[in-house]
Amino acid sequence: MFDRQAIVTDHRDRTKYPNKKQDFLAIFQNVYLVISYNTLSMGVVKVYDKIVDEIQQDYYKQNYPNDGQRFVAWYLRNIHLRDRNETKDDITDGADDKQIDAVVIDDEKSTIFIVQGKFIGQSAVDAEPLREVLSSWIQLRDLVRLQEVANNKLKRKLSEVARALEDEYEIAFELITTTELTKAAKEDLATFQKQLAELSERDDIVCSLTIIDADELRRRYDLALERENPSINHSLDLSTTTYMPVTIAGTQVIVASVPLKECIKIPGIKDGTLFQKNVRQSLGLNNTVNKGIRSTIYSDKHRDFFFFHNGITAICNKLEVIGNELKLHGLSVVNGCQSLNTILSCSEQVKKLEDTSVLFRFYEIPQRDRADRISINTNSQSSVKPRDLRSNDKRVLNLKKQFEQKYPVGYFITKRGETASPDRDKNFVLDLSDLGKYLIAWHSQRPNISYSETKIFDKYFEQLFKRGDYKPENAQSLNDWMNGILKVWSKENPLGFNETLLAMKAYAPYHHLYAVSMCFAILSNQSDRVPSPHQAFEKAKQYNMVDEIIKISGISLNMALEAAANEPQPQNRVFSPQNWIKAKTCLAGINFAIRNYFNMLPMIPGGQEIKNRLNQVLVLPVEDFEYRWAAD
Repeated sequence: MFDRQAIVTDHRDRTKYPNKKQDFLAIFQNVYLVISYNTLSMGVVKVYDKIVDEIQQDYYKQNYPNDGQRFVAWYLRNIHLRDRNETKDDITDGADDKQIDAVVIDDEKSTIFIVQGKFIGQSAVDAEPLREVLSSWIQLRDLVRLQEVANNKLKRKLSEVARALEDEYEIAFELITTTELTKAAKEDLATFQKQLAELSERDDIVCSLTIIDADELRRRYDLALERENPSINHSLDLSTTTYMPVTIAGTQVIVASVPLKECIKIPGIKDGTLFQKNVRQSLGLNNTVNKGIRSTIYSDKHRDFFFFHNGITAICNKLEVIGNELKLHGLSVVNGCQSLNTILSCSEQVKKLEDTSVLFRFYEIPQRDRADRISINTNSQSSVKPRDLRSNDKRVLNLKKQFEQKYPVGYFITKRGETASPDRDKNFVLDLSDLGKYLIAWHSQRPNISYSETKIFDKYFEQLFKRGDYKPENAQSLNDWMNGILKVWSKENPLGFNETLLAMKAYAPYHHLYAVSMCFAILSNQSDRVPSPHQAFEKAKQYNMVDEIIKISGISLNMALEAAANEPQPQNRVFSPQNWIKAKTCLAGINFAIRNYFNMLPMIPGGQEIKNRLNQVLVLPVEDFEYRWAAD
């Protein structure tokens, strides 16, 4: 039985978690296992040597005791793009790691990555790594028991996994190795993949299994070096494809019936870079359409897949047919993201299908604006994320209009993937998604929810944006405060933040913003109300105290975390910073730390003078406060 509440380590948060699953496989049938064949250069030996060389850098040698951990750290840094502090916090490898070397919780992708590394120099590896993954599954049948016998880092991470599952995150296992799997191991993988797909049919949690080969990982590594502007080139084998070239409206078009086993060779599916021009990324595998696609692939009706599917639309900067190859340059799929992700999740079964294909439309569209219009129109039939649905809400459009009228050099971004033109002042560029996070942290005083874009634009949108006349100067002041806050969340760490706090850069800066607001509220004796962001920022700027207030609030946040970490824990529990930062109870700790900071000032030499100066800045008139906006 799986009792999530039993392993949540923040003992002050007593919210009951539902016991949904009856056995381990049912719980973890949304596990997405990636067998990563780690080849970043030509030839396995060269790849191995390359990594051996890179993990000799001081960072790896000083922070990780062996090459196995250094390899996993290298992978997190170079592929997941985790920073130094996040990487160190993610790694659980060591005694009693239970075949789990690292746990990465990615809130942007709503995915929990569980990583296991095999750093070896031989030419191939058998099914032993797969069995080790299965072994970790068996132990995870009883998460309470596993937390009791696991090492402290894994104990803490397991509690974070439980909390993330409450937010319906998917789980992705990644087995990374410097070599390839043997044929027998790949057969085991195919069997396991099919079993997981079958389990998914009877549960609401996604279960998928994917293998990433050498070319894909090498491409991911290259894209990680140039993440901002990835370009995908691919050659499609036409010898097994029925196709028709045609010119329409002066545009080269190729319509083709592409075998599914050729689809999974297209790079950039799982990491989303193939869909960079799409209006949205993968929405996950747990919906009716994607379940139907997977069911067809595993059924005896797979030959009818072509007729069941509406087809996939891809655009590229240039396409050309040379012999039996279709050369695609600057490839991007603008309609078919959900389908290709589902097909890839069944890759081992797909490789066996000889007479199963899908309709592809390839367009040569070098013009970006035209490509964007194609992307929007070809996706009109798909479900979208809450933020996408809100981008054309009249209140959002009114706020955009008011903001850009107030700040002609600025730009208010309402749509995902939209960017401001280079002639706009980046200090006055504000994204709708960011504003939602700022509003819930400042006006609703719930920074512990700021990490969840889905909640902000779904559950709490009406509370946050019901005021169609929200002042643009308040929006920009929140932007100013946050820009200043992010400057101290740098690798130089000017405020001396605890290393654990730095590892939570995805969440904690919103708590820092909340702490800024509470500095004004507490010294103004208005702790149950919220200050005007604009009035607060303008007064701080008038006295040249913006940086000082950011410093005080940051130090208070750090003190609150350290105080919570030092509290006694129940038996077999370990303190989880990530759970603390996501729980409402952390707010009381932050407020206490701020009060304590101000109360202690008069006790140090020159402290009373500092306190008096802070009073000049932080004490605002009553009319500059309002009651918080309810969000729970």
